[in-house]
Order: sequence, then structure tokens, then C-alpha cells
Amino acid sequence: MSRSAPPPAPEPLSVAVLDSHTHLDHVGGDPAAAIDAAAAVGVTRLVQIGVDVASSRWAVELAARSRAVLATVGVHPNEAPRLSTLDDALREIEKLAGADRVRGIGETGLDTYRTGDEGRPAQEYAFRAQIAIAKRFDRTLVIHDRDAHAGILRVLDEEGAPDRVVMHCFSGDAAFARQCLDRGFVLSFAGTVTFSNAPQLREAATLTPPEQLLVETDAPYLTPMPYRGRPNAPYLIPVTVRALAATTGRDLDDMCAAISATGERVFGPW
Repeated sequence: MSRSAPPPAPEPLSVAVLDSHTHLDHVGGDPAAAIDAAAAVGVTRLVQIGVDVASSRWAVELAARSRAVLATVGVHPNEAPRLSTLDDALREIEKLAGADRVRGIGETGLDTYRTGDEGRPAQEYAFRAQIAIAKRFDRTLVIHDRDAHAGILRVLDEEGAPDRVVMHCFSGDAAFARQCLDRGFVLSFAGTVTFSNAPQLREAATLTPPEQLLVETDAPYLTPMPYRGRPNAPYLIPVTVRALAATTGRDLDDMCAAISATGERVFGPW
């Protein structure tokens, strides 16, 4: 089987869940087909994530067309240093933030893996600005954190975190998970939790209470095992949910119900 071929559809879940973080604009093809394929396996709700002004507008438009989709709007930390008109972009994100089906700001945060020292002031400036937007509009803050755990917590503590914070594609160990959980943050686990080289993620998932746990694809990236390296899409959420249930020793249906309840609390009703 070609590594470029989409993985087969997993067995449907008995209790419906959501994909808390996806990029259907990057998946390609007709987004309606991806939404339908997800619904067929019990993934009935999606959160489409914005990473710049164009993708944020795309997310808002998709959410307006599809009742299965909610949107977030934001400037990704790796985009911020590239923008000569960062303030203009942030003003556009603020304009989009008030739309009814926009429920989150981000993904925003810090990334010291792809952005060097010269770009970090712009990252942090954009992060602080988007924290303020999230609080102004009572939106959930969706955090991108890559190799920047201490910086993320420092900025959130200095600015004061919004009421709802999601650590997208949680990438820390149990100790960092505890720091986030103690602050009331929600940890969203992606297909990386299934990777053989990620025991620290499984340890973090095990100590995460159901009411602070979400699951995501980050599609088309981070495809779960055994399909790593092939294209990801929201219909593969059941693979990660089943892996999380096995890792944590929780009943699968109970975990799905808890994920749905947490999704509704964090992002509101669909």
C-alpha cells in the first residue's frame, strides 16, 4: 500500500466524539466529503483551526456552511515573524473573533523549534495580543507549544489566562501536564500519543482527568499508528481514541462521552 494512500476507515465509535483541532483546508478535496467520512465513523463535530488571516476567513466561512463545524481564528506563532504587517493581521483576527460560530482564538503560542531567536519577539507579541482578544470576546485560547513549555506558562501567567485554554497537540511530559492541569487547562492529544517513541505522552494522558482531555487529528498531520506517514483526516479520530482508552484503562464509551462533554464545555454547542 502506498504511503500516500489514505488509511482505511476504522470501526465506527458507538458514542460520538469530536475532532478538536483540524485543518481541512490543508487536507484537500471537498471539505464536505471529509466531514461526511468523519460522521460515518462517529466523529460528528469538528473544530476548524485558523493559522493566519486567510485560513481564519476560510474557517469562518466553512463553519457558516456546515453545522458540524466550529471555527477558530488566529495567527500561528511561526507566521507572526514573517508578517511585515503583523498588527494589521491581528486587527483582522479581532474582527473575525466576534462571529457567532468562532469559538476560539488561535492557534497561537510559541515555537522555538522552527523560529529562531530573531523571530521570538514577534511570536510573543502576537501571543500576548491574542490572549487579550480571547478574553475580550470570551473565546477559548488554542495554544501551539513546540519546545516552549516554560515560555508558554510564563506568558499566560503574566497576562492572565482566559477562562478556557486548550493545549493543542499536547507535547509535554507528566510534570508539564500537571502544571497545565493545575491551571485548569485542557490537554488535547493527537496521533502522537500512539507513537512508540512517546511514552511521556501516554503517561501525561493517564493522569489527565476526563473533564480536561480532548482528542484531535491536527489533520493532515500527525497520523496515528499504524498509519504514521500517511495522510491524516478527521475520520481517523477513533484510532487515537481507542489508543487513549487502552492507555488510560478507561471504558471506550465513557471516554467518548467525556470527550464530547468537554468539547461542548470548551467550545460551546454546535
